[in-house]
Amino acid sequence: MTSSTTTRPRIILDCDPGHDDAVAIVVAAHRCDIVGITTVAGNAPLERTAYNARVMRHILDLDVPVVSGAAGPLVVPPAFAGYVHGESGLDGADLPEPTRPLDGTDAVGFIIDTVRADPGCHLVVTGPMTNIALALRMAPDLGDHIAGISFMGGGTFGNRTAMAEFNLWADPHAAAIVVGSGLPLIMAGLDVTHRFQATPERIERVRAIDGRLAAVLSGLFDFFSANYRSRHDDMAGAAVHDPLAVLAITDPALFTMRDRFVDVMTEGHHTRGMTIVDQRTLVDRPAPNCTVLDDVDAEAAWSITIDAIRAGSRPE
Repeated sequence: MTSSTTTRPRIILDCDPGHDDAVAIVVAAHRCDIVGITTVAGNAPLERTAYNARVMRHILDLDVPVVSGAAGPLVVPPAFAGYVHGESGLDGADLPEPTRPLDGTDAVGFIIDTVRADPGCHLVVTGPMTNIALALRMAPDLGDHIAGISFMGGGTFGNRTAMAEFNLWADPHAAAIVVGSGLPLIMAGLDVTHRFQATPERIERVRAIDGRLAAVLSGLFDFFSANYRSRHDDMAGAAVHDPLAVLAITDPALFTMRDRFVDVMTEGHHTRGMTIVDQRTLVDRPAPNCTVLDDVDAEAAWSITIDAIRAGSRPE
């Protein structure tokens, strides 16, 4: 399910930027060949997540298409995460105005056409899975053309509710389609992402880098981490969730992982979006359908992130 670190995997990054999505874009630009960036409503409304993806493309001077997609979930009403990321989705820094417009508004069609034309790329999903579920519905052959799906979401505990992580809670029906698809899956859930925090010391390593990208990201990290510390009893900084879905493909040696059976609940006040991760040792348990990340070498992962920020930072 994972790629060797000696090659640069080709990916489509489906995201809802979001502070940690922005970092995922930076890491992906450094470690992958990005075939395209598609956006979905999630951390902020679609208009804003698409804009934020364009901002990151502009800062990094990436020559990749950005295509917007689903403005809301398959079934449940839209809900956003301004209480975490601010109303813009990227509060905390002065963002440059992107000069290049969107390359399209049909992310689902873009995903289908791109993977058919360029077989073997990975889908990396760091927001609600609406675009991916719609693509699987429209193109049942999608799995014949991709290397797999690495997604940030889920876990054995929640953050939007006691049992549900935000991305899966935001569109549980889409998540259930993807997780039940039978395709090769990697799950970066809260169990591992909460081990990868933007602590004050790590933020200072970003601030010490010259260039616009580092200046923007240090401001974003300051806002994001202050928010996390104010809202948790035990967090030294923000959980930087989304880059781990990228690093699971590019640098699998950073992680401990197990193949497990995973399912997604779609209903219930407490259980909507909950991931059922079967950790039993019973012989008659269901067959695994997902590689679940359990732990990460956080210092090594942060060093890769620092390298990516340095590579993307041009002097002011």
